[in-house]
Amino acid sequence: QVRLVESGGGSVQAGGSLRLSCEVSISGYFDPRITRGVGWFRQAPDKEREGIATISVTGTIYYADSVKGRFTLSRDNAKRTVILQMHDLQPEDTATYYCAATRSGAVVSPNLLPAEYRYWGQGTQVTVSS
Repeated sequence: QVRLVESGGGSVQAGGSLRLSCEVSISGYFDPRITRGVGWFRQAPDKEREGIATISVTGTIYYADSVKGRFTLSRDNAKRTVILQMHDLQPEDTATYYCAATRSGAVVSPNLLPAEYRYWGQGTQVTVSS
């Protein structure tokens, strides 16, 4: 069983920054490395879920065009955590942010499709005011 827990959401003004963390745990698995692809997604009210960044097991990272240059994804294997650092936040970034993991052995793609991810966290809210 894969469990993901997001943290770090909140409210900021436009131009501000937030840091989201996704802690990944796998039942019965004691390797400290994160051996799944892990992605970040967001969903605003009345909009489809949007992929914004993902990191493969080997460390390849893909970003959505909407966040390139503003968001940075990284991974801390020692803490089993995937971190999304967000800068220059804008009102259109307001959404519930989710992290998700692929099934074992699956590869991540630059398409950032939610259907490619099997396990999901509960989400954390990010609100950006103008």
